Amino acid sequence: MLPLTVVAVFAFNDSLFPSLPWNGFTLEWFTGTSEPKIGIFNDRELTDGIWVSLMVAVAVTLGSLALATTNAFLFERFDFPFKGFCYVLLLLPLVIPGVILGVSILLMSSTIANGIEDTIGWDIEWMRPGLVLVVLGQFAFITTMCTLVIAARLRKFDISLEEAALNLGATKAEAVFTITIPFLKPALFGAGIIAFLMSFENFNTTLMLVGSDAPLTIAMFDRLREGSTPVINSVSLLLMVASGLLALASIWFSSKADQSSS
Repeated sequence: MLPLTVVAVFAFNDSLFPSLPWNGFTLEWFTGTSEPKIGIFNDRELTDGIWVSLMVAVAVTLGSLALATTNAFLFERFDFPFKGFCYVLLLLPLVIPGVILGVSILLMSSTIANGIEDTIGWDIEWMRPGLVLVVLGQFAFITTMCTLVIAARLRKFDISLEEAALNLGATKAEAVFTITIPFLKPALFGAGIIAFLMSFENFNTTLMLVGSDAPLTIAMFDRLREGSTPVINSVSLLLMVASGLLALASIWFSSKADQSSS
């Protein structure tokens, strides 16, 4: 916790450098409007980065939850040839370094795009570095995390509840959406928060795939290379607070859901 505490404290330091000495308390790195003390809420580059990160995180979260839910049902409810091998493939993105994953996706998409352009003259823009590839790159490994969370919850489900609904005249889809999915809500909510935070704060994979629209992590990295002010500390503090609140919300929602189910 010590490095996080230091970052939080120096977000309020009345200095042009994010380090010692301590020159007094200020809120300028949050609300400042003029050079050199432009606060996070008035820094166009960083606020644009926040919006880009939010858009990417929402897209990755929705896509990951959809595929992860189907993955969980597939591996927990069905037996099929090469199931073990497919499960290993599902887990591979967790052990592949993010940089390698990003480079691989970039090389594959660029090779395909160049081949299509050379063959028929079509320039497929979304296969070039940009937000589409960033979403696909993050989606590739975040889906695995969501699958593990949802599958763990689905494993605890009493299948006899679905069978009872079927005996009472419900279709398979009705039984799943009225009984099983509500049971999975805590896992879906928790997996959604994990996916959102992992996407919003991802750097390694994003760095390899980003185009002209830079998410917040890339914007912060570029700012640090140029020599930053404590505005980076203020951004970091806001991210820590937001992450903590989301984690508390996930814990509260899960506990409420468990109490209601019991």
